Amino acid sequence: MDGTVPFTGDPKADELLATEPLALLIGMLLDQQFPMERAFHSPYDLKERLGGRLDAHDLATMDADELVAVFRGPPALHRYPGSMAARAQELARVLVERYDGQAERVWTDAQTGAELFADLRALPGFGEQKSRIFVAILAKRLGVQPPGWQEATGPYGQAGFFSVADVDGPDALARVREHKKAVKAAAKAKTAG
Repeated sequence: MDGTVPFTGDPKADELLATEPLALLIGMLLDQQFPMERAFHSPYDLKERLGGRLDAHDLATMDADELVAVFRGPPALHRYPGSMAARAQELARVLVERYDGQAERVWTDAQTGAELFADLRALPGFGEQKSRIFVAILAKRLGVQPPGWQEATGPYGQAGFFSVADVDGPDALARVREHKKAVKAAAKAKTAG
């Protein structure tokens, strides 16, 4: 991977996301009920806490309680460190079982956008929306664009400020947040009315 992923505001953490596929997958996994910048910074912190190595085989076989302790910090790597440590470990196990621990094979093995989407959906913690957004991140930020990728992303493949995939700097982050706020307000108004 050689694109830019300026999601954290920390050049070292952003470089890790752009160069270590496992870090990017873990960041996306943690981007739930937690500030985006912190979620995507957590793989950098995790790597540091693990002695400078982030490896799917190591995570998959690590003692679960030890991994929870690493996630708890301080500071915590997520709002829910216990459950997210378990989810990250399960993600690592699936990567080891299906992709020999090589996270990038999730997208390098996929021949089409539909196949990439299906492979992401099969990962622990990757629901439909998260998988669509991740396909958009790969396409927009890293140039991974298998045939049919735009269809696989739904609205997230369009130009605009719909998700983290559209963040290319601080201004874009603010616009994505405005969009999300407007979507939540519209949904709330619809249910109230």
